[in-house]
Amino acid sequence: MDIFDRISANRGPLGSHSHYAHGYFTFPKLEGEIKPRMTFRGKEVLTWSLNNYLGLANHPEVRQADIDGATDYGMAYPMGARIMSGNSTLHEQLENELGEFVNKPSALLLNFGYQGVVSIIDALVSRHDAIVYDAESHACIIDGVRLHQGKRFVFPHNDMANLEKQLERAKRLTDETGGGILVITEGMFGMSGNLGKLPEIVKLKEKFNFRIFVDDAHGFGTLGPTGAGTAEHLGCQDGVDLIFYTFAKSMASVGAFVAGPESVIEYLRYNMRSQIFAKSLPMPLVVGALKRIELIRTHPEYRENLWTIVRALQSGLKEKGFNIGTTESPVTPVFLNGEISDATALTFDLRENHGVFCSIVVYPVVPKGVIMLRLIPTAVHTLADVQETIAAFETVAAKLDKGLYSKAPATAQTA
Repeated sequence: MDIFDRISANRGPLGSHSHYAHGYFTFPKLEGEIKPRMTFRGKEVLTWSLNNYLGLANHPEVRQADIDGATDYGMAYPMGARIMSGNSTLHEQLENELGEFVNKPSALLLNFGYQGVVSIIDALVSRHDAIVYDAESHACIIDGVRLHQGKRFVFPHNDMANLEKQLERAKRLTDETGGGILVITEGMFGMSGNLGKLPEIVKLKEKFNFRIFVDDAHGFGTLGPTGAGTAEHLGCQDGVDLIFYTFAKSMASVGAFVAGPESVIEYLRYNMRSQIFAKSLPMPLVVGALKRIELIRTHPEYRENLWTIVRALQSGLKEKGFNIGTTESPVTPVFLNGEISDATALTFDLRENHGVFCSIVVYPVVPKGVIMLRLIPTAVHTLADVQETIAAFETVAAKLDKGLYSKAPATAQTA
């Protein structure tokens, strides 16, 4: 079959809905300044879909730093990959400050989060090694694991008994190949909001010889006494060997970094293909990141404000009988029962009639018959925003229970 003909006939599980979802449920356009209330299709909506945890996206000092970086350097500088001609004193300064902030000996600046994780995994393991990873790991981890030429073993999400079984299988293999074992999990899981069982995994190192790589994209800036992330929050920073963090969440920017032992970071610096063969992070992003880490380090009240909103939202939802799963973090999923048609009608109602915008997650990301609405609280939301949202959720949940959403198309929903 012609490749393009096959693609035209099968657009994939998400793409199959594009004929009605594009521009509204998928690829929506939120316009205006980044803040809790933005504009969607000409209407103001209360937005719970932005990973702007600490409210830095529209912070005046951040915006000024971004402007100054662009004014002083432009987007082109430095030109070339860092290994060739794209290094700078400020790139190195940022790495030093990031490593110090997360209490690791060394850090490496990355251009992007997704490709960074894929490339880290690719660089760390050989065909003689085995990877053991959590089944609910982010897509970037799954794609990195797919590149691995050796064996890989998956354990059900946070199932420590099964992890031990997979480690036994991996050890038998690596005893024969002479390779090592890499365990991969997340700090804070971005869909469920629960935390990886990092202390339990670290403890297993006493029985098995392996290294741990943790993707803590959502934990950076939100968890721990200083905001250094999930490992700090759980008291096992020293036991976690290598940790990845992105700028796309709490830092409200573009870029990422990985932190760990100096020898390992130096190895990655010279062996990560996504960095060696890509242009250096533009200077305005580096200047902006330096300001962002300064604010995270010196303003713990941003994190405190975030958790005030998180506690109010999650306790309020639970008091009204909503199922928010097992979240232990700002990520707040709300699980409802219904089909995709119910989900689209309910979401339409929320946005058009209640002015509440949150992300909708349906099959195949969650099981059939389940609707997940994901809310991301931030430090710049208010308690009034929380109450308004909970009231809206009560109204749409009552309609869902009565089967009203299955009786009319989304475009026909009324207040």
